[in-house]
Amino acid sequence: MDFLKKLALLATLLLLQTLVFNHIRLFGVATPLMYLYFVMLFRRNYPRWAILLWSFAMGVMVDILSNTPGLAAMSATLIGFIQPYILSIFLSREAPEDLQPSMKTLGVANFAYYTLLLLLIYTLLLYGIEAFSFVNWAQWISCVAGSTLLTAVLILVVENLRKA
Repeated sequence: MDFLKKLALLATLLLLQTLVFNHIRLFGVATPLMYLYFVMLFRRNYPRWAILLWSFAMGVMVDILSNTPGLAAMSATLIGFIQPYILSIFLSREAPEDLQPSMKTLGVANFAYYTLLLLLIYTLLLYGIEAFSFVNWAQWISCVAGSTLLTAVLILVVENLRKA
């Protein structure tokens, strides 16, 4: 059942990303990257190989549907690799072994920091590889900051609605 729920969430986020979010360029720089919410929700002791596999598959599908050859796959795989380590930063020692990250389990502040950190790493890598040059560094910083903040706000809104 867990597999079907994950597959349904992934399909929903991919459809939303390709049909809606890829067409948003707030201030010409900020694009919401909501599909990363999928990687953020893996439980504490979820098998690492499975996180990597899910993240890579998600990245490949985003690449295929968004015509970004390999950018999302590589960046999403890295996020899948570091997600357990980043999550452990925000957990207490008494946290359950199967804890799923959310506002309710981590607290609002810790979940917000967790979200921002993962998104910042992802956007730094994604836009860094996409630009492959720092000639126009102001545009690069604007894209990284704008997309990170816009995505974080949307994820926090969705998480808050999910919590209710």
